[in-house]
Amino acid sequence: MFKALIVILLIIILLSLTKGLHFLIKDDDQSNKMVKSLTIRIVLSIVLFVLLLVGYSLGWIVPNHA
Repeated sequence: MFKALIVILLIIILLSLTKGLHFLIKDDDQSNKMVKSLTIRIVLSIVLFVLLLVGYSLGWIVPNHA
């Protein structure tokens, strides 16, 4: 369940990044759409980082040692 949440967050981050790129290329009226999209991406990235730290500290995520 936890790993699925991480994958879903990564997909949402990528969608937000492509949405920001779309607004950068297509938006002519200098609106705040791109800024909002990139702000969402940054917040989601921070949330993902914190979730990874929490998951590692609680033992939900373990590194693969060969």
